[in-house]
Amino acid sequence: MENLVIILVFCTALAYLGRIVYKQFFSKNQAGCAKGCGSCQTTIPE
Repeated sequence: MENLVIILVFCTALAYLGRIVYKQFFSKNQAGCAKGCGSCQTTIPE
């Protein structure tokens, strides 16, 4: 039973870290710069 809990916590941590890495490299909502904060403007507003 203890092993199952440990494996579940480990898999959850891996999924969380994988999500962070995925969002870092494949996020579509970043602005034009590498910071990713969204403060840079890529298009001219109308």
